[in-house]
Amino acid sequence: MKKKVIIIVSFLGVIILLHSTPSMALKTHIFFMGYPKAAISSGIIEDKEHNEVDKDKFAELNAKAYALTNPPVEKATQGELRNYLVRKI
Repeated sequence: MKKKVIIIVSFLGVIILLHSTPSMALKTHIFFMGYPKAAISSGIIEDKEHNEVDKDKFAELNAKAYALTNPPVEKATQGELRNYLVRKI
């Protein structure tokens, strides 16, 4: 029983750690999408253009737009996965 509690608490601690900042949450998301190299090597910057244009909508959602400096390319459509919206809950 005690071992189960330790495992569950450890698992929850890792999840909280991986989502503690917007950049860590975005890197975790990209990693689990199947692009581990891009998650590790790509930088993350705040997308000022989208944040300024949609600031009212983003304020309502409690969100910000971020962009990857070295985005992965989706295999099916060959599109760059550059822009992401990160919400705080």
